[in-house]
Amino acid sequence: MTTPLDQLSDGALDWLGGSLDHFDPYSSSAPSATHAKAKAALELALLCHCAARLDGSPAPLTGARELVRTLWGRPDFPDLFDIYPKHASSYGLIYTALAPAGVGGTSLRLDPGFLSPHGKSPYERIEIRYYADKAGVPHGIEPYAGLVPLSPLVAYQPPAPEDMAPEGAAPEDADAAPLPTPQAYALTHTAFYLGDFGRTRPGLTADAAAGAEDLVRRMLDHCVAHDRWDLAAELLLTQFILGTDPLRTPSGAAAVECLVKAQQSDGAVPGRSVTLRATESDTAAEFFRRAYHTTLVTALMALIISSGRTS
Repeated sequence: MTTPLDQLSDGALDWLGGSLDHFDPYSSSAPSATHAKAKAALELALLCHCAARLDGSPAPLTGARELVRTLWGRPDFPDLFDIYPKHASSYGLIYTALAPAGVGGTSLRLDPGFLSPHGKSPYERIEIRYYADKAGVPHGIEPYAGLVPLSPLVAYQPPAPEDMAPEGAAPEDADAAPLPTPQAYALTHTAFYLGDFGRTRPGLTADAAAGAEDLVRRMLDHCVAHDRWDLAAELLLTQFILGTDPLRTPSGAAAVECLVKAQQSDGAVPGRSVTLRATESDTAAEFFRRAYHTTLVTALMALIISSGRTS
């Protein structure tokens, strides 16, 4: 019997597999594309990397794995990172960390000081340490034991529900998100890195884990109420990493149902939210730009949760 998670992953993987020309910066579709080409390819590589660690990597990812191997085999591919100076070092580190087995890459090009903790937030240090460790690159970031108490999973504290709608506030203010959007994504990504995308626990104390779980629940409720699909998918995976079965929680089950309703017949989730979704007037390239990240995250989330825990 097909489960909602099966429906989400099967449809998303089918759409991703049929959209590989948009992931390929060197394809005929690339000149008209409006998304960050290197970023999309790196995200596809992350999906392939995580899926390969599960029991039986899905067949629909065969084409994606071949594309990643081809791109990583091109010595000019890292040159694309220089188009985004602000992210070039981060992209270079991720590229090295996600290199397919047996594919030789070019020499790592990082800005001086990138692998140092100085001037970086705990979240940034966690991200750098995660990919540097995976890439086998020496760095100066402190151990996770010192980073976890400072991380968004512990440090972010939303206002109490009774404080979220001050007297005289407009009705829409009463339904404000527990966290601003940038902090919400920092929360989920921190869980991904500390939990190695579902392969381990993030190392929180019992009290910190309970606080993080409550914050994730509140954020999920908000995402469902406002059809924020991309963040909902990331929060579902975060719930799983924190040790909860999302399908056994009201917030998690509602979020899965929300994503199922949003998914189109071709398998795409058409945007980060209902307000940012693609429209019928969008070109194929514009549709891809709006849809690819949420569809990819939905596939990643559904595959990992469906596979169960490995530790």
